[in-house]
Amino acid sequence: MAGDAHDTITRFWEIQDRGDYAPLADLFADDAQVVDPVYGTFTGGEAIAGFFTMMNTEMAKVGATFRLVDLAGDDEAAWAQWEVTTTDGRPPRQGVGVYRVSNGRLTYYKDYMNA
Repeated sequence: MAGDAHDTITRFWEIQDRGDYAPLADLFADDAQVVDPVYGTFTGGEAIAGFFTMMNTEMAKVGATFRLVDLAGDDEAAWAQWEVTTTDGRPPRQGVGVYRVSNGRLTYYKDYMNA
């Protein structure tokens, strides 16, 4: 059943699909946490904004394009299966994002990637 978390993560992917990661920071609560398997853990609005700004540069270097495969969620939690392709010759990689939402704002986001 779709709910607040599902709707918030749908917006997350709509923004990400535009190729500019920086606006994603606006979806996060001030005390949120982002855990990325490559770049580490970012806590709080300023750190999260810095992470997504950095993602613009890093993803452009490898020509990364993310594709949402599946999304499910309710009012408080959601998960998304995704795939990323790059122009640097690496094979596509798959992963899953796990999200927690409160009052329409992300409070927790962690990605898991297949090796």
